[in-house]
Amino acid sequence: MTNRIYLSPPHLDGRERELLLEAYESNWITTLGPQVDAFEREMCLKVGVPYAAALSSGTAAIHLALLMLGVKPGDDVLCSTFTFSATANAVTYCGGTPVFIDSNYRTWNMDPELLNEELESCAKRGKLPKAIVVVDLYGQCADYDPIVSLAAQYEIPIVEDAAEALGATYHDACAGSFGEMGVLSFNGNKIITTSGGGMLLSAKKEYIEKAKFLSTQARDAAPHYQHSQIGYNYRLSNILAAMGRGQLENLDRKIARRKAINRFYRKAFADVPGIAFMPIAPYGEPNYWLTCITLDGSSVGVTREDIRLALEKENIESRPLWKPMHLQPIFQSCRVRGGGVSEDLFSRGLCLPSGSGMSDSDLERVVEVVRKTVAPD
Repeated sequence: MTNRIYLSPPHLDGRERELLLEAYESNWITTLGPQVDAFEREMCLKVGVPYAAALSSGTAAIHLALLMLGVKPGDDVLCSTFTFSATANAVTYCGGTPVFIDSNYRTWNMDPELLNEELESCAKRGKLPKAIVVVDLYGQCADYDPIVSLAAQYEIPIVEDAAEALGATYHDACAGSFGEMGVLSFNGNKIITTSGGGMLLSAKKEYIEKAKFLSTQARDAAPHYQHSQIGYNYRLSNILAAMGRGQLENLDRKIARRKAINRFYRKAFADVPGIAFMPIAPYGEPNYWLTCITLDGSSVGVTREDIRLALEKENIESRPLWKPMHLQPIFQSCRVRGGGVSEDLFSRGLCLPSGSGMSDSDLERVVEVVRKTVAPD
């Protein structure tokens, strides 16, 4: 059996071991500590925001952001439908109800025109949403100029779910710097990882101070254990922050490699009718987290599932694009604006192996299987 090629595995290529040993030898191996503080400072410098709280996951960061924006039972929160379930799950943790907004074909991200339609409808009903959670999909920023303008018009705060997009840009600004708060993820499949973890970013100090308080069980300032609010065990450990620092040092190198992988696939399939790639929006630069294709069945004669199974047979992992939230059984009763674009992309789309540690021979294996499946001899 040939070695398995994973979709987006961790890639340790820097000082991770050195920094982990430093944390170990300091005996700071639990939550908080100097590595956490340094990781937060370094991420702030990288993203261009002044304040950050390192947390146990990106989901925890979204949850805290929505809590601090006052989302409560009975509130609606608009969010992208074309995303991973964590985005919508966090809304329900607060008792809120997700309202899903479809994507457009230009960027695959939230469609500002549909967002405008939904906000107009909400205003006419006299019930505006409490917040808008915008996802930066597959490493590409959403189109923030019209989205931020609409949010400001209706005085609705934005939470930027940049879990997939660390290192991407929108014009001259970095992913994670938009809205009231931005969210990053360091899950094992992300462009950098702490094995598990996330971060909340904001230009407003009060949000981050409150997030740090809530994420450490909301312990009051007293010599004994006293709690006046419900808190959460959401802080990142010092050990994991050390790994994150080592990963962050090589973020630009990881992005460059994933960009090269994206170019490799585009060149390899340029002559194959019916294979298209996720569009690269003109307003910024993605981090190329995953290279995603769509299949035109009438041209290639096979489905994305045919290709996925062919790759799996050769011990290569691939994954369908996100199944839209409005198609998920748990969210089937939620309102959705649009839906056809994300449904179509899900039915025809596939994420190809894109890890920054892939070799050229790995890429050639993937390409060979796809080409044989699309155009067998």
